[in-house]
Amino acid sequence: MLFAAVHGPGAPARSARVRPRLLSAAVLGAATALVLAGCSGQSGNVRVDSVDANGDGTLRIGIILDNTGKQSFLNASQLAAAKLAVQEINAAGGHKGRPVELLPEKISEDTASQAKELVAAKADVVIGPTDSSRAPGAIDVLSRAKVAIISPANAAHGLTRYKSGGYYFRTSAADVAQAPVLVKLAKDSGARTVAVLHEDSLYGKDVSVAVAAAAKAAGVGTVAEAGFTAGQAQQAAAAAKAAGPDAVIVVARAGAQGAIAELNNAGLAGSKLILSDGAVNQYGSALGSKALEGARGILPGVFPSAHFQGELVAVDPGLKDMTFAAETYDAVNLAAIAAVAAQDDAGSSIAAKLTAVSGPQGAGTAEPCRSYKDCADALKAGKPADYDGESGQIGFDSTGDVTSANYMVFTYAADNRARMSGSETAARAGG
Repeated sequence: MLFAAVHGPGAPARSARVRPRLLSAAVLGAATALVLAGCSGQSGNVRVDSVDANGDGTLRIGIILDNTGKQSFLNASQLAAAKLAVQEINAAGGHKGRPVELLPEKISEDTASQAKELVAAKADVVIGPTDSSRAPGAIDVLSRAKVAIISPANAAHGLTRYKSGGYYFRTSAADVAQAPVLVKLAKDSGARTVAVLHEDSLYGKDVSVAVAAAAKAAGVGTVAEAGFTAGQAQQAAAAAKAAGPDAVIVVARAGAQGAIAELNNAGLAGSKLILSDGAVNQYGSALGSKALEGARGILPGVFPSAHFQGELVAVDPGLKDMTFAAETYDAVNLAAIAAVAAQDDAGSSIAAKLTAVSGPQGAGTAEPCRSYKDCADALKAGKPADYDGESGQIGFDSTGDVTSANYMVFTYAADNRARMSGSETAARAGG
């Protein structure tokens, strides 16, 4: 179901999620600092039905950390967030009076092996992995063992359809959720027609298809759609130029800089350009003077509150990056709240309740609760829980995907450097 951009600058900002490949500054600075940076027989991720309680009375949460090399900095933020959430849950009484356990972490790109070790350690729910390409290995092992999985970072569109028997969820939005926001930025600038340049990759193709659909829904004409491989964007840029669009939406990652340069050579520059989350970077002198002046782009998430930053640093004083911290924190809280709703700590019971506690599908049926304690108190009082956390509204749909996605908007200056200039939210009905 198509996401729709529902509001712009002025939307409440509570936390930040930034793509690791784009991060160029830690989020611990002042508020003006720039954040850059199937296994069972069921079809897809249809939620499991309610099950009989079969937990052992202790809620155990595992975490898969699969970041190595240049991405290793991502481990600390997720681990700190998980520890913070567990500390707060236990301070509020834990699960049924027993402390919630965060199982010892391990760092490895072999997610299947990590998953097997967590099953052996009697994990009820697992947070992770980070890399979408490694998710299937974890899902296959954990879903067979009836362990709930909540990734704070997976964004690949194809995972929506991956068969998990109802055990896989993610607190990060799929890449395609950004499409209506990209179109809205173009339309807000007065564009009536757009050209879409996309890198020939799974990301590029998925997002460009979603952009075309969003443009049609918004009454914006798509006059050209052109694919390119990294370093070979000249022909695609020429096709965009020939179509005479009011704006050009660039959907790319590795090939973004080359595509922008070719668009500039073709006379399409500056405020005509809208950049997807994969294309946003601090280009500076890597591009020609004023190549991006007035261009806009987006990154997923919202800027972190000073309070949340402070709590994370209290857990890990050496923390210098908070990528995926909000989504990890919310994933742990949701798992514990689902256990309260189920009155059971088993993975199957948690999976059966996650959709409900993330935001009841019947609009207006619950007042949002913003902490484990508040949600648990509501459930114990016989009221429904609707957890809205550090990453904002969540509202899992029937596939385990979020139904609301927040984005930070960045505008480029003459020096080809981006500065945060607003925010947008894309939302759709659960289904």
